[in-house]
Amino acid sequence: MMPQPPGPVLSEDGPSVHVWTVGDLTERIKGVLERALGALWVEGEVSTLRQPRSGHVYFTLKDDRAQLRVVLFRRDASRLRFALEQGMQVLVQGEVTVYEAAGEYQIIARRIEPKGLGALQAAFEQLKRRLAAEGLFDPARKRPIPFLPRRIGVVTSPTGAAIRDILRVIEQRFPSVQLLLAPVRVQGQGAAEEIAAAIDLLGDRTPRLDVLIVGRGGGSIEDLWAFNEEVVARAVARSPVPVISAVGHEIDTTICDLVADLRAATPSNAAELVVQRREELTESLARLARHFEQAMRAGLAQRRARLATFAAAVARQAPEARLRRLQQRVDGLDFRLAAAVRVRLEHAARRVDRAAGRLAALGPLSVLDRGYSLTMCSATGQVLTDARGLAIGERVRTRLASGSFESIIDRIEVGERSQSA
Repeated sequence: MMPQPPGPVLSEDGPSVHVWTVGDLTERIKGVLERALGALWVEGEVSTLRQPRSGHVYFTLKDDRAQLRVVLFRRDASRLRFALEQGMQVLVQGEVTVYEAAGEYQIIARRIEPKGLGALQAAFEQLKRRLAAEGLFDPARKRPIPFLPRRIGVVTSPTGAAIRDILRVIEQRFPSVQLLLAPVRVQGQGAAEEIAAAIDLLGDRTPRLDVLIVGRGGGSIEDLWAFNEEVVARAVARSPVPVISAVGHEIDTTICDLVADLRAATPSNAAELVVQRREELTESLARLARHFEQAMRAGLAQRRARLATFAAAVARQAPEARLRRLQQRVDGLDFRLAAAVRVRLEHAARRVDRAAGRLAALGPLSVLDRGYSLTMCSATGQVLTDARGLAIGERVRTRLASGSFESIIDRIEVGERSQSA
C-alpha cells in the first residue's frame, strides 16, 4: 500500500488528496529502490567517461536498449587495478540509488571488472602498451651484461627462495664475487615502492655495482603484481647499472622483464647468466693459451720461411753485387770504347796522310823539285803572278826547291813593253 505523503491535504467537497513535494517523492523512490534492489552486478559499455581532479570517476553504462549513470568515488577508484577506457565492456558491482539533485537513478560502484579479462590482466596490457609506445622495451636501449662482474646487487626478499638460489649458484661458480643485498618486500601493499627505492639506492652506490638482479620466486599474477607496477618499470629503466629481471618461473612474464636489460627464467638462472664457473673459465683460458701458442708457432714458422725467401731475393738483388756487375759492364764498355776510338783514330790518321800526300802532290811547292821557283813580295810575302804589280827597285824573294834568295827588280817586262831602271 502506498504510504501517505507528509505534505498538505486538499479537499473540495470530495475525497481528500495528498500532495507530494518533489524532494519527498524523490527520497521515497530512493528508499524503495535501495531496499528492493540492494547491491548487484550490472554489465555494459563505458560511455561519456569523466575523471575530474577530485579523484571521483563518472561514466554512463549502456547497452543497446538503455543507459545507466555510474559514480565511482575516489576511495574505491584508488583500488582500481586498471584504467577505465571509453568503449570498454565492464562488470560493475554496486548499489542502485537516486541522485536527488538531478532526479536520476544511478549506481554507486564499489568494484569494476573488465568483461572477459581480469582486472590485473587488463592493467598489465594497458601499462604494457603505454610503456612500449614510449620505447622502454626497445632492444636498442638494452645494455650488455658485464662478462666478469666483481660487484653484484640483488633486490629481493631476504627470506625468500630467490636469494637462497642466487647465493647457492654464486658460491658454486665464483665465491669471490662481491654480493650486496637490498632487502625488500616482493608482494603486498607498498612492495612496488620498496623495490623501486632499492633499485635507485643500489644504482647510486659508490663504488658502482657492475650489475643488478631484481626478482623473486614464482607465484600467481597477484603475487607477482609488484613487478608489474609502473614505479618499478621506471626505476629499472633509469638505473645506471644493467638490470637482470628474474621474476617468477619461465612461464611468467612481467613488465619488469620487458624493461630490464636481460630477462632470466628464474633467480638461479640469473645467477648462472651473470657469473661464469671458475673451472670453466680456467679451462677456457688454458684452451685459449694452447691455441694462442700454436698460432704463434705457426705464425713464426711462416714468417721465418718468408724471411728466408726474402733474404735470398735480397741477396740476389744486393746493391753491392749489382754495383759490381754494373762496374764490370762499364769497364767492358770502356775497353770497347777505347778500342773503337783507337781504330777510328788510326783510320782518320791514314786518311789524313793520304789527303796530305794528295795535297802535297797538288800544292805549288811540289813543282819546285822539277826546276820551278816561287817568287814572293819581300814586304808582304804575297806570291807574285803578274809583273804589272811590281815596281823598279822593289825587293822580291825567290824560293827554289832547295833554299831561296832575294833580288832587286831593275827591269820589268809586261807583254811587248819593258821598263828598266
